Amino acid sequence: MDFPTIHFLTTLIFLILISHAHPTACATPSKTSTNFIKKSCNTTTYPSLCVKTLTPYAASVGTNPLKLCTAALAAAIQATNNCTTTVSKLANQKGITRPEARAIKDCIGDMKDAVYELKQTLAAMGHLGDADREFQWANAKTYASAAITDAETCVDGFLGRKVNPTVKKKIRSCVSGVEKLMSNALSLINHLY
Repeated sequence: MDFPTIHFLTTLIFLILISHAHPTACATPSKTSTNFIKKSCNTTTYPSLCVKTLTPYAASVGTNPLKLCTAALAAAIQATNNCTTTVSKLANQKGITRPEARAIKDCIGDMKDAVYELKQTLAAMGHLGDADREFQWANAKTYASAAITDAETCVDGFLGRKVNPTVKKKIRSCVSGVEKLMSNALSLINHLY
């Protein structure tokens, strides 16, 4: 399968999964689904962030662990895209030095790679009903871990370089939030079976 076909299929799976996990304003979550999210989030590294992020999805998640993982991945993808936009805007500021521009460009590449890997995680999750469930589950965990590594690589790219502390702080803050969401999603995936 060529890359455009894989990209199309991954995007299609992502859209299908998201349509089932998107927060719904008109649906009211039950106490059971809200409690399910709270209990599931207790297994994550950042439980309060997990509950805050995933409670809006409670009505569509119900008590389905796979839908919960999908919602967590959707939140991580959205946050990573938002962070990439934030970092890109910093690159266009006046007064950015060459070392800063290089570090920012590398960071943008890392964040785009992280989005790709999170989408690959979703694609693998879409195959958990297949005969090779264990293989797909392992793929999902591997891709989610790779996304976290890419986010860390973005921040590490600023070490040892002369970068404006304000620029560095904005990027670190943005990426740190993304890493926490990714970590929570990975934890939920790890506890899926």
